[in-house]
Amino acid sequence: SLFRLKDLEVPKLGDCDVHVKMLAAPINPADINMIQGTYPLLSPLPAVGGNEGVGEVLEVGRRVTALKPGDWVIPADAGLGTWRTRGVFPEEMLLKVPSDIPVLCAATLSVNPCTAFRVLADFESLAPGDSVIQNAANSGVGQAVIQIARASGIKTINVVRDRPDLPKLVERLMALGADHVVTEEMLRKPEMKDIFKSIPRPRLALNCVGGKSTTEMLRHLQPKGTMVTYGGMAKQPVMVPVSAFIFRDVRLRGFWMTQWRKDHAQDRGSVARMMDALCQLIRRGQLTAPACTEVPLQDYRAALEVSMKPFVSSKQILLL
Repeated sequence: SLFRLKDLEVPKLGDCDVHVKMLAAPINPADINMIQGTYPLLSPLPAVGGNEGVGEVLEVGRRVTALKPGDWVIPADAGLGTWRTRGVFPEEMLLKVPSDIPVLCAATLSVNPCTAFRVLADFESLAPGDSVIQNAANSGVGQAVIQIARASGIKTINVVRDRPDLPKLVERLMALGADHVVTEEMLRKPEMKDIFKSIPRPRLALNCVGGKSTTEMLRHLQPKGTMVTYGGMAKQPVMVPVSAFIFRDVRLRGFWMTQWRKDHAQDRGSVARMMDALCQLIRRGQLTAPACTEVPLQDYRAALEVSMKPFVSSKQILLL
Protein backbone atom coordinates (compact mmCIF):
# COMPACT_ATOMS: atom_id res chain seq x y z
CA SER A 1 0.00 0.00 0.00
CA LEU A 2 1.03 3.59 -0.67
CA PHE A 3 -0.22 4.68 2.73
CA ARG A 4 1.07 4.46 6.24
CA LEU A 5 0.09 6.24 9.42
CA LYS A 6 3.35 7.40 11.03
CA ASP A 7 4.34 9.22 14.18
CA LEU A 8 6.77 12.04 13.41
CA GLU A 9 8.54 14.64 15.51
CA VAL A 10 7.06 18.12 15.06
CA PRO A 11 9.93 20.30 13.75
CA LYS A 12 11.24 23.27 15.74
CA LEU A 13 9.29 26.50 15.29
CA GLY A 14 11.23 29.01 13.16
CA ASP A 15 10.78 32.80 13.42
CA CYS A 16 8.35 32.90 10.47
CA ASP A 17 6.63 29.58 11.22
CA VAL A 18 3.23 28.67 12.59
CA HIS A 19 2.50 25.54 14.63
CA VAL A 20 -0.93 24.24 13.61
CA LYS A 21 -3.17 21.60 15.17
CA MET A 22 -5.21 20.22 12.25
CA LEU A 23 -8.93 19.85 12.98
CA ALA A 24 -10.45 18.28 9.85
CA ALA A 25 -9.40 17.51 6.27
CA PRO A 26 -11.42 16.07 3.36
CA ILE A 27 -10.42 13.44 0.80
CA ASN A 28 -10.85 14.95 -2.71
CA PRO A 29 -10.35 13.27 -6.11
CA ALA A 30 -7.27 15.42 -6.78
CA ASP A 31 -5.67 14.18 -3.53
CA ILE A 32 -5.96 10.59 -4.78
CA ASN A 33 -4.66 11.56 -8.25
CA MET A 34 -1.64 13.21 -6.63
CA ILE A 35 -0.86 10.01 -4.74
CA GLN A 36 -1.29 7.94 -7.91
CA GLY A 37 1.13 10.32 -9.65
CA THR A 38 -1.43 11.30 -12.31
CA TYR A 39 -1.73 14.94 -11.22
CA PRO A 40 0.51 17.79 -12.45
CA LEU A 41 1.59 18.51 -8.88
CA LEU A 42 3.97 16.01 -7.32
CA SER A 43 5.20 16.41 -3.76
CA PRO A 44 8.76 15.30 -2.94
CA LEU A 45 8.52 11.93 -1.16
CA PRO A 46 7.94 10.92 1.56
CA ALA A 47 4.93 13.22 1.54
CA VAL A 48 1.82 13.87 3.60
CA GLY A 49 -1.42 13.60 1.60
CA GLY A 50 -4.26 16.12 1.53
CA ASN A 51 -4.60 19.56 -0.08
CA GLU A 52 -7.48 20.95 1.91
CA GLY A 53 -8.49 21.25 5.56
CA VAL A 54 -8.69 23.54 8.55
CA GLY A 55 -6.44 23.83 11.59
CA GLU A 56 -6.08 25.88 14.75
CA VAL A 57 -2.93 27.92 15.44
CA LEU A 58 -1.15 26.71 18.60
CA GLU A 59 1.87 29.02 18.55
CA VAL A 60 3.65 31.37 16.17
CA GLY A 61 7.29 32.34 15.55
CA ARG A 62 8.38 35.76 16.79
CA ARG A 63 8.23 37.41 13.35
CA VAL A 64 4.72 36.21 12.52
CA THR A 65 2.33 39.16 12.52
CA ALA A 66 -0.91 38.12 10.78
CA LEU A 67 -1.70 35.06 12.93
CA LYS A 68 -1.99 34.36 16.64
CA PRO A 69 -2.79 31.29 18.79
CA GLY A 70 -6.46 30.31 18.52
CA ASP A 71 -6.85 31.54 14.93
CA TRP A 72 -8.23 29.14 12.35
CA VAL A 73 -6.21 28.62 9.16
CA ILE A 74 -6.59 26.85 5.81
CA PRO A 75 -3.92 26.15 3.15
CA ALA A 76 -3.05 29.11 0.92
CA ASP A 77 -2.01 26.66 -1.79
CA ALA A 78 -2.19 23.01 -2.88
CA GLY A 79 0.31 20.46 -1.60
CA LEU A 80 0.32 21.46 2.08
CA GLY A 81 -0.29 17.89 3.29
CA THR A 82 -3.34 18.28 5.51
CA TRP A 83 -3.80 14.64 6.55
CA ARG A 84 -1.89 15.02 9.82
CA THR A 85 -2.64 15.95 13.41
CA ARG A 86 -0.03 18.73 13.67
CA GLY A 87 2.31 20.62 11.42
CA VAL A 88 4.73 23.53 11.37
CA PHE A 89 4.32 25.72 8.28
CA PRO A 90 5.72 29.05 7.04
CA GLU A 91 3.19 31.83 7.66
CA GLU A 92 2.70 32.55 3.94
CA MET A 93 1.43 28.99 3.34
CA LEU A 94 -1.64 29.68 5.48
CA LEU A 95 -4.77 31.83 5.16
CA LYS A 96 -6.68 32.95 8.22
CA VAL A 97 -10.41 32.11 8.20
CA PRO A 98 -13.04 33.18 10.72
CA SER A 99 -13.59 30.64 13.48
CA ASP A 100 -17.31 31.44 13.69
CA ILE A 101 -18.12 29.31 10.63
CA PRO A 102 -18.83 25.55 10.99
CA VAL A 103 -15.67 23.43 11.06
CA LEU A 104 -16.76 21.31 8.06
CA CYS A 105 -17.38 24.47 6.00
CA ALA A 106 -13.88 25.72 6.82
CA ALA A 107 -12.34 22.29 6.11
CA THR A 108 -13.90 22.18 2.63
CA LEU A 109 -13.44 25.87 1.76
CA SER A 110 -10.11 26.18 -0.03
CA VAL A 111 -10.69 23.99 -3.10
CA ASN A 112 -14.29 23.40 -4.17
CA PRO A 113 -16.11 26.63 -3.19
CA CYS A 114 -13.16 28.69 -4.46
CA THR A 115 -13.26 26.83 -7.79
CA ALA A 116 -17.03 27.35 -8.00
CA PHE A 117 -16.66 31.05 -7.16
CA ARG A 118 -13.99 31.63 -9.83
CA VAL A 119 -15.64 29.71 -12.67
CA LEU A 120 -18.86 31.65 -12.07
CA ALA A 121 -17.08 35.00 -11.90
CA ASP A 122 -14.15 34.91 -14.32
CA PHE A 123 -15.43 33.77 -17.73
CA GLU A 124 -18.82 35.33 -18.44
CA SER A 125 -20.36 38.34 -16.74
CA LEU A 126 -23.59 36.80 -15.53
CA ALA A 127 -26.55 38.86 -14.31
CA PRO A 128 -29.53 37.80 -12.19
CA GLY A 129 -31.88 35.74 -14.37
CA ASP A 130 -29.05 34.31 -16.51
CA SER A 131 -28.46 30.57 -16.45
CA VAL A 132 -25.55 28.14 -16.12
CA ILE A 133 -25.42 24.44 -17.08
CA GLN A 134 -23.05 22.06 -15.29
CA ASN A 135 -22.32 18.33 -15.18
CA ALA A 136 -21.33 16.30 -12.09
CA ALA A 137 -23.68 18.67 -10.29
CA ASN A 138 -23.56 16.58 -7.11
CA SER A 139 -19.77 16.97 -6.76
CA GLY A 140 -18.29 19.33 -4.19
CA VAL A 141 -17.82 22.05 -6.82
CA GLY A 142 -21.26 21.34 -8.28
CA GLN A 143 -23.00 21.81 -4.94
CA ALA A 144 -21.11 25.05 -4.34
CA VAL A 145 -21.99 26.33 -7.85
CA ILE A 146 -25.70 25.71 -7.16
CA GLN A 147 -25.59 27.68 -3.91
CA ILE A 148 -23.38 30.57 -5.04
CA ALA A 149 -25.45 30.96 -8.23
CA ARG A 150 -28.66 30.87 -6.22
CA ALA A 151 -27.40 33.65 -3.92
CA SER A 152 -26.67 35.79 -7.02
CA GLY A 153 -30.02 35.12 -8.71
CA ILE A 154 -28.47 32.92 -11.43
CA LYS A 155 -30.42 29.84 -12.55
CA THR A 156 -28.72 26.43 -12.68
CA ILE A 157 -29.36 23.45 -14.94
CA ASN A 158 -27.68 20.52 -13.23
CA VAL A 159 -26.67 17.34 -15.00
CA VAL A 160 -26.12 14.12 -13.02
CA ARG A 161 -25.58 10.48 -13.98
CA ASP A 162 -28.59 8.22 -13.74
CA ARG A 163 -28.39 6.08 -10.59
CA PRO A 164 -30.55 3.88 -8.32
CA ASP A 165 -31.33 6.67 -5.79
CA LEU A 166 -31.92 9.40 -8.39
CA PRO A 167 -35.10 10.89 -6.82
CA LYS A 168 -33.27 11.31 -3.51
CA LEU A 169 -30.35 13.07 -5.21
CA VAL A 170 -32.68 15.34 -7.21
CA GLU A 171 -34.46 16.28 -3.99
CA ARG A 172 -31.17 17.08 -2.27
CA LEU A 173 -29.93 19.31 -5.11
CA MET A 174 -33.30 21.09 -5.33
CA ALA A 175 -33.09 21.74 -1.58
CA LEU A 176 -29.69 23.39 -2.16
CA GLY A 177 -31.31 25.72 -4.71
CA ALA A 178 -30.97 23.89 -8.04
CA ASP A 179 -33.52 25.13 -10.60
CA HIS A 180 -33.42 22.02 -12.82
CA VAL A 181 -31.81 18.61 -12.36
CA VAL A 182 -31.54 16.38 -15.44
CA THR A 183 -29.75 13.13 -16.26
CA GLU A 184 -27.19 12.87 -19.05
CA GLU A 185 -29.78 10.90 -21.09
CA MET A 186 -32.31 13.73 -20.78
CA LEU A 187 -29.86 16.19 -22.38
CA ARG A 188 -30.69 14.56 -25.76
CA LYS A 189 -34.46 14.56 -25.31
CA PRO A 190 -36.84 17.09 -26.88
CA GLU A 191 -38.18 17.86 -23.36
CA MET A 192 -35.06 19.96 -22.78
CA LYS A 193 -36.83 22.65 -24.84
CA ASP A 194 -39.43 22.96 -22.08
CA ILE A 195 -36.77 24.11 -19.63
CA PHE A 196 -35.83 26.99 -21.93
CA LYS A 197 -39.40 28.27 -21.99
CA SER A 198 -38.91 29.60 -18.47
CA ILE A 199 -35.18 30.40 -18.40
CA PRO A 200 -32.72 31.61 -21.03
CA ARG A 201 -30.23 29.21 -22.60
CA PRO A 202 -26.98 29.22 -20.62
CA ARG A 203 -24.06 31.45 -21.61
CA LEU A 204 -21.79 29.39 -19.37
CA ALA A 205 -21.28 25.61 -19.20
CA LEU A 206 -19.11 24.03 -16.49
CA ASN A 207 -17.52 20.69 -17.31
CA CYS A 208 -15.65 18.33 -15.02
CA VAL A 209 -16.53 15.09 -16.82
CA GLY A 210 -15.47 15.09 -20.49
CA GLY A 211 -16.60 12.62 -23.13
CA LYS A 212 -20.16 12.37 -24.33
CA SER A 213 -21.63 14.25 -21.35
CA THR A 214 -19.75 17.37 -22.44
CA THR A 215 -20.74 17.20 -26.11
CA GLU A 216 -24.41 16.89 -25.11
CA MET A 217 -24.18 19.79 -22.67
CA LEU A 218 -22.52 21.99 -25.29
CA ARG A 219 -25.61 21.69 -27.52
CA HIS A 220 -27.61 23.79 -25.11
CA LEU A 221 -25.10 26.63 -24.83
CA GLN A 222 -26.03 30.03 -26.30
CA PRO A 223 -24.14 31.27 -29.37
CA LYS A 224 -20.82 32.81 -28.25
CA GLY A 225 -21.19 31.03 -24.92
CA THR A 226 -18.25 29.65 -22.96
CA MET A 227 -17.60 26.16 -21.70
CA VAL A 228 -15.07 25.94 -18.88
CA THR A 229 -13.46 22.56 -18.19
CA TYR A 230 -12.06 22.14 -14.67
CA GLY A 231 -11.94 18.34 -14.40
CA GLY A 232 -12.15 15.13 -16.41
CA MET A 233 -13.86 12.46 -14.33
CA ALA A 234 -14.69 10.31 -17.40
CA LYS A 235 -11.01 10.36 -18.47
CA GLN A 236 -12.21 11.02 -22.04
CA PRO A 237 -11.42 14.00 -24.27
CA VAL A 238 -13.83 16.87 -24.86
CA MET A 239 -15.41 16.35 -28.29
CA VAL A 240 -16.86 19.40 -30.02
CA PRO A 241 -18.89 19.31 -33.25
CA VAL A 242 -17.37 21.59 -35.89
CA SER A 243 -20.77 23.27 -36.30
CA ALA A 244 -20.63 24.47 -32.67
CA PHE A 245 -17.44 26.36 -33.48
CA ILE A 246 -18.45 27.72 -36.87
CA PHE A 247 -22.14 28.52 -36.51
CA ARG A 248 -22.33 29.19 -32.77
CA ASP A 249 -18.78 30.46 -32.12
CA VAL A 250 -18.62 28.77 -28.72
CA ARG A 251 -15.52 29.31 -26.61
CA LEU A 252 -13.70 26.51 -24.78
CA ARG A 253 -11.62 27.44 -21.77
CA GLY A 254 -9.91 25.64 -18.92
CA PHE A 255 -9.57 26.40 -15.22
CA TRP A 256 -7.22 25.08 -12.52
CA MET A 257 -7.53 26.57 -9.03
CA THR A 258 -3.84 25.88 -8.30
CA GLN A 259 -2.82 27.99 -11.31
CA TRP A 260 -5.20 30.80 -10.31
CA ARG A 261 -3.55 30.90 -6.88
CA LYS A 262 -0.09 31.04 -8.47
CA ASP A 263 -1.18 33.87 -10.77
CA HIS A 264 -2.63 35.81 -7.82
CA ALA A 265 0.06 35.05 -5.24
CA GLN A 266 0.98 38.76 -5.01
CA ASP A 267 -2.62 39.91 -5.23
CA ARG A 268 -3.72 39.52 -1.61
CA GLY A 269 -6.80 41.65 -2.31
CA SER A 270 -8.44 39.30 -4.81
CA VAL A 271 -7.88 36.30 -2.54
CA ALA A 272 -9.27 38.19 0.47
CA ARG A 273 -12.33 39.37 -1.49
CA MET A 274 -13.11 35.82 -2.57
CA MET A 275 -12.68 34.45 0.96
CA ASP A 276 -14.81 37.21 2.48
CA ALA A 277 -17.56 36.65 -0.07
CA LEU A 278 -17.60 32.89 0.61
CA CYS A 279 -17.52 33.33 4.41
CA GLN A 280 -20.40 35.82 4.17
CA LEU A 281 -22.46 33.27 2.24
CA ILE A 282 -21.63 30.60 4.84
CA ARG A 283 -22.63 32.88 7.73
CA ARG A 284 -25.93 33.68 6.00
CA GLY A 285 -26.64 29.98 5.54
CA GLN A 286 -26.47 30.35 1.75
CA LEU A 287 -23.42 28.09 1.37
CA THR A 288 -23.14 24.85 3.32
CA ALA A 289 -20.47 22.14 3.42
CA PRO A 290 -21.13 19.29 0.99
CA ALA A 291 -22.70 16.15 2.44
CA CYS A 292 -19.91 14.78 4.64
CA THR A 293 -19.06 11.58 6.46
CA GLU A 294 -16.72 12.20 9.38
CA VAL A 295 -14.02 9.55 9.83
CA PRO A 296 -11.39 9.36 12.59
CA LEU A 297 -7.84 9.47 11.20
CA GLN A 298 -7.04 5.88 12.19
CA ASP A 299 -9.84 4.67 9.86
CA TYR A 300 -8.22 6.43 6.88
CA ARG A 301 -7.95 3.24 4.79
CA ALA A 302 -11.71 2.67 4.81
CA ALA A 303 -12.29 6.36 4.03
CA LEU A 304 -9.93 6.24 1.03
CA GLU A 305 -11.66 3.12 -0.30
CA VAL A 306 -15.10 4.69 -0.01
CA SER A 307 -13.97 7.91 -1.70
CA MET A 308 -12.78 5.95 -4.76
CA LYS A 309 -16.12 4.19 -5.32
CA PRO A 310 -18.54 5.42 -8.03
CA PHE A 311 -21.72 7.35 -7.13
CA VAL A 312 -20.45 8.46 -3.73
CA SER A 313 -22.71 11.27 -2.56
CA SER A 314 -20.85 11.99 0.64
CA LYS A 315 -17.37 13.47 1.04
CA GLN A 316 -15.10 11.62 3.46
CA ILE A 317 -13.66 14.03 6.05
CA LEU A 318 -10.79 12.96 8.28
CA LEU A 319 -11.17 14.20 11.84
CA LEU A 320 -7.73 14.96 13.23
